[in-house]
Amino acid sequence: MKTLYRTYRPQNFKEIVNQNHIKITLEHEIESGRMAHAYLFCGPRGIGKTTIARIFAKSLNCLNRKDGEHEPCDACDMCKDLMNGRSLDVIEIDAASHTGVDNVRENIISAARIAPTRGKYKVFIIDEVHMLSISAFNALLKLLEEPPAFTVFILCTTEAHKIPDTIISRTERFDFKRIGAGDIVKKLKYIISKEGIKVDDIILENIARQSDGHMRDAESLLGQIISIGGKEISIEEADLVIPRSDINEVVNLVELLSKKDAGSAISLVNQLLDDGVSLKRFVKEVLEILRKIMLVKIDQKLSEKVGQELGENMELRVLAISEKFNIAFIVRIIERFLLLQQEMKASFIEQLPLEIAIAELCIDDVTQSKKPNPFSFNHNQTTQSTQKAFLENTSSLAPSSAKGVETKIQNAAEIKQTQDFVESDAVLNNDYIFSKWNEVLARVKSQNHSLSFILRACQPKDINGNQLCLAFKYKFHKDRIADINIKQMVENVLKDV
Repeated sequence: MKTLYRTYRPQNFKEIVNQNHIKITLEHEIESGRMAHAYLFCGPRGIGKTTIARIFAKSLNCLNRKDGEHEPCDACDMCKDLMNGRSLDVIEIDAASHTGVDNVRENIISAARIAPTRGKYKVFIIDEVHMLSISAFNALLKLLEEPPAFTVFILCTTEAHKIPDTIISRTERFDFKRIGAGDIVKKLKYIISKEGIKVDDIILENIARQSDGHMRDAESLLGQIISIGGKEISIEEADLVIPRSDINEVVNLVELLSKKDAGSAISLVNQLLDDGVSLKRFVKEVLEILRKIMLVKIDQKLSEKVGQELGENMELRVLAISEKFNIAFIVRIIERFLLLQQEMKASFIEQLPLEIAIAELCIDDVTQSKKPNPFSFNHNQTTQSTQKAFLENTSSLAPSSAKGVETKIQNAAEIKQTQDFVESDAVLNNDYIFSKWNEVLARVKSQNHSLSFILRACQPKDINGNQLCLAFKYKFHKDRIADINIKQMVENVLKDV
């Protein structure tokens, strides 16, 4: 059976996708003839470590390569032997199955003493080198310290932290990066053009996203789709092979949030649940897209550097949706969805916390300009009517009565501090608490990030002496604060502020 990632494996530096920071350095070393005696290629699986090692070895021993050039000819006997796996001067060793010191002595140390048969260098490519035993590393170390002039070692690993520092210090290290979705799509387009098969760009982008930066995974997935048969692959046929991705529905939900269309958004959530989609995973993917939009709003260049790569078509759609948001609303949605992840763990109705979050973000946002915001703690805006509205919402959402959703935070050590306020003509009243509440939230956030979200959704109701009463919309928020350790931390913050 034809394997795409082997059939279309790059044979020269020009064909290598991405990894330019590594290609350019190796090309210059070959051109100048100033190669190191040992290299360490680190990085995730399926991104070209072994491929580049083979091309480097082939270029070093190419019989037709002239001085000042770096590409192998692929036509001489040395190039052909290496391409067909028959080269005696390029030795590949799988360290995962040859972990012991005896194998290192027999396969590497003994072979390194013998001069190359036809080429200029004897090249050892040791794959998964981190699997070697300590004694095997010690034996290899001696060879790396005093290598024969005609030997070059290329150590490949996915777990560089498992390699002894003594080995790393004697190599020239290169860290490989995951391949961008755009570069993967270009390679896949090249493959299907050679295969004479028509595949929609949307399918290729889905493959690129699913592969998560691993070229070999993308080529393997494309091979499975091509095996379905026919000269044209439809999206329906591709969906039989590609693991389900809800990225389209994720973007649909974000777009509905931008329109404040709570009804359609909640209908979408329930349809996903009926289709068997994990809402916890879905919320995580929504956060990734929201992060992408936030970065776009802050700086387009920042988004390109650290944002999630979505493929050209989806990228354009997300950029269009980002125009409908302002940065404050995006941050508010992200904070709400971060809190939502915690709420979903304790919900007996799986979709309910997500539905409530959508309702708050869409419906409450429309009315904020018409009435005071009960979640804002600016003392100039906090009035008795605001508190009344908040408590009405509380009773309607949590029928356990206002008393059941209140907790008193008290500390005997605060009595003296309260007296100090009185003696210094300071009035410890509701307005004073409201004016300091943002400082309380900031200090809590520095100690417990998730707890600050809960406190943002509560209302300081009343201050009586050294007792502060907080009202919560949800009972599980109140229960969280009532935890002895959490309560003590909040009390300490209140005392400090």
